[in-house]
Amino acid sequence: MNKVVLMGRLTKDPDLRYTSGNNTAVASFSLAVNRRFAREGQPQADFINIVAWDKSAEFCGKYFTKGLQVVVVGRIQTRTWDDNEGKRHYVTEVVAEETYFADSKRSGETGNGGSTQKTYSETPAASGDGFYPMDEDDELPF
Repeated sequence: MNKVVLMGRLTKDPDLRYTSGNNTAVASFSLAVNRRFAREGQPQADFINIVAWDKSAEFCGKYFTKGLQVVVVGRIQTRTWDDNEGKRHYVTEVVAEETYFADSKRSGETGNGGSTQKTYSETPAASGDGFYPMDEDDELPF
């Protein structure tokens, strides 16, 4: 089984683009995921590359911003390619299958006169746009 669940903060805004052939949305971003245990002098976090496709990519491109804490559920993928000089490149990344906000409403509010800010998560849906409101007391999928 190849399944990954990560919670971390975006290191920069997602890069949303569209493929040239069939105009499919693809978003790339990196999550800083804190290590549970870290030895002195060792990094405190790992930086994990994430790729989202289609509606999930558009959701990430529209709502995710640098510093936001999110949860990504997906699978690990490795791939290789040769550049113009014939040098082989290897990359390991997580392909996002589900994405969620992990910041509380209070930390995500923008001073809008005391009104509450709605957060949304994307989950697989048989119909509709796949975006469902989340409340502060909703549980994460793990």
